[in-house]
Amino acid sequence: MAPAPPPPPPPPICFPFTGKKPRRRLSFSSAQPGGSPYTSSSYSRSSSFTASQLSRNQSYSSQGTIPAKREVAPTRDIDALTFYSDSEKYDDIPTDSLPTLPSGKGKKDKPKLVRSNTMTGSKKTKWGYGWGIGKKDKEKEAEAEREMNEKPASISSGTNLPMYESPRIMPVRSNTKTTQFSKMTGMTDTSQTLGRSNTRDTQKTTRTHSSQNSRSTQNTQNSRRPSQRSHHSSRSDGPVLPTRPRLDGPRDSSSTLVGSAMERKVHPLESVTTERVDTTDRLSELRNLMMKEKEPLQYYEDAHGSEYVSTSDQRRKFISGFTGSAGQAIVTMEAAYLITDSRYWIQAQIQLDPNWTLVKAGGHGNPKDWIEWLVDHSQISNSRIGIDGRMISYEKAMLVNSKLASRGTKLVYPIQNLIDIVWKDKPPKSRDHVFLHPIEFTGEDSTSKISRLRNWIQSQPPDVSQYSRSREAKTSQINIATLITSLDAIAWLLNMRGSDVPYNPLFHAYLFVSLDSAVLFLEEPKVSPEVSAYLDAIGVDRRNYTEIWAFLRNREWKREGKIIITPQTSYTISLVLTHFRCTVLPSYAEHMVALKNETELEGLRRAYLRDGVCYVRFLAWLEDKLNQGYDITEWEAAHRLTEFRRKAKHFMGLAYENISASGPNAALPHYSPKKYETEMITKNAPYLNDSGGQYLDGTCDTTRTVHFGRPDPEQCEAYTRVLQGHIAIDSAVFPEGTSGHQLDVLARRALWKDGLNYLHGTGHGFGSFLTVHEGPQGFSSNVPLVPGHVVTNEPGFYNAGKWGMRIESALIVRRCKTRGNFNGDIWLGFERLTCVPIQTRMVKETMLTKEEKQWLKDHNARCYDTLMPYLKDDKRAMSWLRRESQRGIGLANPAPGGLTVDWG
Repeated sequence: MAPAPPPPPPPPICFPFTGKKPRRRLSFSSAQPGGSPYTSSSYSRSSSFTASQLSRNQSYSSQGTIPAKREVAPTRDIDALTFYSDSEKYDDIPTDSLPTLPSGKGKKDKPKLVRSNTMTGSKKTKWGYGWGIGKKDKEKEAEAEREMNEKPASISSGTNLPMYESPRIMPVRSNTKTTQFSKMTGMTDTSQTLGRSNTRDTQKTTRTHSSQNSRSTQNTQNSRRPSQRSHHSSRSDGPVLPTRPRLDGPRDSSSTLVGSAMERKVHPLESVTTERVDTTDRLSELRNLMMKEKEPLQYYEDAHGSEYVSTSDQRRKFISGFTGSAGQAIVTMEAAYLITDSRYWIQAQIQLDPNWTLVKAGGHGNPKDWIEWLVDHSQISNSRIGIDGRMISYEKAMLVNSKLASRGTKLVYPIQNLIDIVWKDKPPKSRDHVFLHPIEFTGEDSTSKISRLRNWIQSQPPDVSQYSRSREAKTSQINIATLITSLDAIAWLLNMRGSDVPYNPLFHAYLFVSLDSAVLFLEEPKVSPEVSAYLDAIGVDRRNYTEIWAFLRNREWKREGKIIITPQTSYTISLVLTHFRCTVLPSYAEHMVALKNETELEGLRRAYLRDGVCYVRFLAWLEDKLNQGYDITEWEAAHRLTEFRRKAKHFMGLAYENISASGPNAALPHYSPKKYETEMITKNAPYLNDSGGQYLDGTCDTTRTVHFGRPDPEQCEAYTRVLQGHIAIDSAVFPEGTSGHQLDVLARRALWKDGLNYLHGTGHGFGSFLTVHEGPQGFSSNVPLVPGHVVTNEPGFYNAGKWGMRIESALIVRRCKTRGNFNGDIWLGFERLTCVPIQTRMVKETMLTKEEKQWLKDHNARCYDTLMPYLKDDKRAMSWLRRESQRGIGLANPAPGGLTVDWG
């Protein structure tokens, strides 16, 4: 029996996501494949040094790095400790290659962070995603804009259209409803254009090369099923095809990229592909070095403790080819293993070659981390495990040694990092200048901070053994100094910043603080005359970075007593000091950094306000382009948000790698798109964006999940549970002494009701123009929350292979007044920093309590009132903000005949 005919169509307004608008592509190529409107000679930065200039056979230390004759076994005397990889010659640099930092006294010459080749697998260019644009780049940026202005203007808007380079392996879009008329005038030769097949009402189009494993799509008019990535492409021999023409239609000036923005789009600082690296030769050379050690090593471990490390420190990436930010590489004489957690399993499977075995830490039946794997490994007995003592903390080394001792195995510490010797073309260390962070952002001068640190040192009890017969402390047992190795703590204490580490305004250094002196170990080329005078003024001496080993070895502070180190200090430092000279205590400097003063808190409020303005502009832009029929990739969306942030006051770079994910990719909590391997943003699944900017007055971290179509009931229920957890944390009131870990259950309670959960932490501390992950407070920590702490609130849920969602806002811990005020003024709560509306489209109103509904309405109304004055010049953003702030909760119920209408 034939189905009944469909009911007559409703008015067009009832179908907000259909129409006769052509499907359009926001990104296309204007020249040859891989080309750009600008020549590489105009914009690519030539390095001032080459790999051959990198020297590792000289040292600033008083003793040689490697024995003169290889036949002689290297010494194991700890007094001869010097590191080969730290001996690069900082002083052999042409003076014209060193950037000159401004004084920071005027608005036009404020300090800029200009990072030198620190992005993973990237080449340094003038316009990359670094810490902003340097002074020397201004003339070329202006020149680029003049060139763009000389080009023919757009017919519709009078401005040039976005001229983005098409990815080398572009997604193939099929079954689109309509396509644009392909003009054949003014064409240039190209061998790669956007391929469309099986189109309806197709006008003149050009044939395109297809790629292997091309994406298959569902045969629908308005939706596409998320497709699998294609990693290899093949080209058939044939005529060179013309480039795709410009897109006609209405435009606005904010949709146009010119100058440096265009160049950043075309040449991002990121890896082009994730092709596997053949590690056979590298592993073979490493194993030869392991055999040549005085005590041949059965294992060699290369651990990285930092979240982000500079290019020259990415040893695990070099030896394994794995680019994730977390994991450990362990090499034996017969095999090689990479241990990483669930965030990176898929990535590791793609990037590791057959020489490597992936160990899924935390998986069912698998060890929870590399230490447990190492201890339980069947062949670990009576072995020697080599590790660079600088790469493992004191507390982890002590733990591993205690567990291995019963099996006759021990850690040994080669005098050189063996991977540095294998790594022949190792990138040089950063030479960028450090710069001063003004007191208008810090709220406290460095002299005051160091004085507080010295008071803490003096207040610590002597390190007298409980077995000592004498009750009186000896001079050698009194704490007289501390050694700071944490980079963010050093930067905060000295009110200085640098650009040695991607996404973090930090510089490589050690800081020794005693009761009457302070010494900063920092290489001379990084110190400008202004910084040198500043260090003299605050009473801090400076010595070269590598002189730390001679300083500790020779006890150059010339006073008997103990040096305080933290459990996170590298094990090598504890070996040099020995347990007779050091006391291990929790980091007080870390505690000082975490407690924000009122100036820092006010700076964070301003930074989050500006970041919120950028975020709203971005969401309005994205929705507008999708509704116009553009196809936009996850990478393009992330790039556009970064461009909005670049225009904000005090912007210094990204706080971390953009997480921009749609569909199945949003189910990966730490997914980050790459230009040539990315998905289209779909209207059938939630889109998640987790990103933030680094500003002179604060570090931002915001996540919002939005839906551009009509979400299904499963998505709405999960999103509502996530929102309920977010509200529960935000509105919590608790007494002093409560830790974040004790509050964590509030974020999960609503999800647990439905048997749902998330495997990452609920939130973490963050810095004031420092790192985005800062301790010791957080919702996974047992450290009590106190006024002045800042934390993020980010529950989520991830439906593997389908979609994911997360809502994240930043909070300040504040005192609050309660009606009962039981036991006095001890009650704490949160102040919300983040000012971005929460979309109500996916919220199921019937699941919310009266209080939760009011919280959601109040938050969105507050966002409107706060952001509206800053968006008056942007009609698109104002329209979006007004609609999202005033919109009701949920979707309209289906109309008669099963029609669904969404008037919001």
